[in-house]
This record gives sequence, C-alpha cells and structure tokens, in this order.
Amino acid sequence: MIEKITRRNALKMGTTAAFSAAIAPHVPATTHPDSLRPDDSLTGTAADAAPAATADSEICFLSARQMADFIRQKKLSAREVMEAHLKQIQRVNPMVNAIVTLVPEDQLMAQALAADEATAKGNSRGPLHGLPVGAKDLHPTKGIRTTFGSPLYAENIPNFDCLVVEREKNAGAIVVGKTNVPEWGLGSQTFNPVFGATHNPYDLTKTCGGSTGGGAVALACGMVPLADGSDMAGSLRNPPNFCNVVGLRTSPGRVPNPPSAHGWFTVSVAGPVARSVSDCAFFLSVLAGFDRRSPISIDQTSGQFSRSLADRSFKGVRVAMFKDMGLPWEPEVKDAVKAQRKVFESVSCIVEEAEPDFSDANECFLGWRHWWVEAQFGDILEANSSKLNEYVH
Repeated sequence: MIEKITRRNALKMGTTAAFSAAIAPHVPATTHPDSLRPDDSLTGTAADAAPAATADSEICFLSARQMADFIRQKKLSAREVMEAHLKQIQRVNPMVNAIVTLVPEDQLMAQALAADEATAKGNSRGPLHGLPVGAKDLHPTKGIRTTFGSPLYAENIPNFDCLVVEREKNAGAIVVGKTNVPEWGLGSQTFNPVFGATHNPYDLTKTCGGSTGGGAVALACGMVPLADGSDMAGSLRNPPNFCNVVGLRTSPGRVPNPPSAHGWFTVSVAGPVARSVSDCAFFLSVLAGFDRRSPISIDQTSGQFSRSLADRSFKGVRVAMFKDMGLPWEPEVKDAVKAQRKVFESVSCIVEEAEPDFSDANECFLGWRHWWVEAQFGDILEANSSKLNEYVH
C-alpha cells in the first residue's frame, strides 16, 4: 500500500529506468489512434514489426455488439470470451493497474458456464449475455470489494448492487471486477493510497485522466469490452479522451443510480464507456431507463439508443454550434467540433451559431462541489481528517 501519493508523484510513477525497461518490450515505439487493431501491444495499436494477432486478442478487441452477437449465435462461447479476457488481464493489467479487484477465476468461469448453458436452452438473459464488464470502484457491487479508493473502505464488501450494476447483471453481463478511481472519485487523475496510480496505455509515463481512468484503460487494453463510469466534472470524458476510447456524460436522470443520499443532485451522473460510439450507445440502452427511487429519473424507455440512425430523417433538426461559451478552449478541440458542422449539414440539419453564457461556470461548479463534498463527507472528514486526501479537505 502506498502511504501518500501527490498528484506530481503520481505522474512521475513509471518514469524510472527500471520500470521503463520492464515495460519497453510491450509498448510500441509509435502509436496512432486511427490504427487500432488487435495485436501484441497494450492497446491493440501495432508497431510495424508487431507479431500477428492471437485468437485470444482477436476476441478481446471485438466490438461489444459483435461479441454479444457471436455468443448469441453460438459462434463463441461465454467461456471462450471470459478465458480470453482473463488472459489479457493477466498479461497487461500488472503494467497499467486498471482493474484493482478481480473476481476469482473459478467464479467467473462458473458464471460463463451458466451463461453458455442458458444459451443452449434458448434462455439468453439480455443484450449483454455473457459479456465481461468492468464496474467502477465507486459503484457498490454485491460480494465484490468496493473501496472508493479510500483506506477507510479498503476491505469493504457491499451486500447489494447499485442500480447500474443491477441493470448490467439483469442484461446478462458478468462483472469481472472493479476499475481504479481517484480517492472518493475526486480529482482528474486516477491514483489513490489503496491501489496506487493507473497508467496511460499509450504512454505509461503519462496520466490516464480521471476519475473513470481504470475503466478507460481497461477498455483500451482489451481487458473488458464495456465499463461503467460516473461524471461530476469530466470523469466520463477526459479519461476516454486520454485513452482513445468513448465515454458519454449522460443527462441528469437518464441513468439513475440509487441508492443515493442526494436524489435531486444533478451535477454527478452515471454513464457508459466503450471502444466506439456504437458500443457506447449499445451499453447506454442497458443502463438508461426510469427508476422510481430517483426523483429526477427520466420517464422514457431506453431502446432508442440501440437502434440504428440510418433510417431516421434529420431534415429540419436544429443544431446549435457554439463559439466559445465564454470559456477557454484548446484550439484543436474547437477545430474538431467546428469540423462537424458540415456533417450535420450533409444530413439536412439546420445548423446555427448559438450558445449559453458559461463565463461563470467554474465559480458555479465550485460552489456546487463544495456543497456536495460537505454534505457527503462532512461527518467522515470530522472523524477521519488525517485519512482523507486534499481534494476532500
């Protein structure tokens, strides 16, 4: 266990000569986000001389949709899928530290066997039947250690599932373990005193972002085809961005996740992370939907997210294209967004330049965050001040 990790020290981890030498054979000399394919590198991005893909890595880098289709069509068994992912976890996870609690192999293989037996009888549980899924270590999982990245909960084993995990299991998914987070999910880098830092799979000396860093890295490395996450201030956005996968901050109430002590709070939301937009929408179709325990839950079905947009007419749909919303932007980000104007216009959308004034957004967010931290951690902080990190303080 690491006693104390500062943000700076976390970013330095992995830069020593010994560590670099240890991982050098596994990291390609050059990578490019557009060249993703299954091979012998950490992320599926190959150097020119990379060895040919193995059958296991081919399975691990299938899309989630295709993987689920193959299981349903009996072209792949859930056991083959699980075995391939367990091998990938064993090979890659020690270098990136993305999955911090792994369900024992015999339990996972038993669940995969049960999924195959159900498939043989025509009893598929749902769209994620037999798929391995990573659960964020902020999401309570029945019988699986959930630490919140805090020493106070280092051995905590919940006796219930939060709604996100419940919906994953009801759709047939098999939760393989927990993905790493910052302590209590606070901070934009993924490190904590229980498990240490999670490393960027494209450059192990760099950050993977946070707080859904473990999930984003596990996806990029082919250790899971889907991972759940949450977002208060970028946690479903910056880790996928840093790791070349896809995350979506959902609208408040779209993915309710009780139990919650703050049911009306709209700043923090749960949502999906995947390796493609299509898989992200596919996963959202499982996670979204009304739940009476959430007062802000959106009363709509979720099937719309799994359907193709190919047959939909976008003629006359109005799209607002922002200028800068009164906020600082990296030029590359603005250019990437503006380039999509032609895409919307090509499908007959009406694109207009319009935006709200977010010039006070940071001050508003800090006020909300300070209120939430006090409501969430005030009593814990008073009793355990020395055991909570600087972001909680």
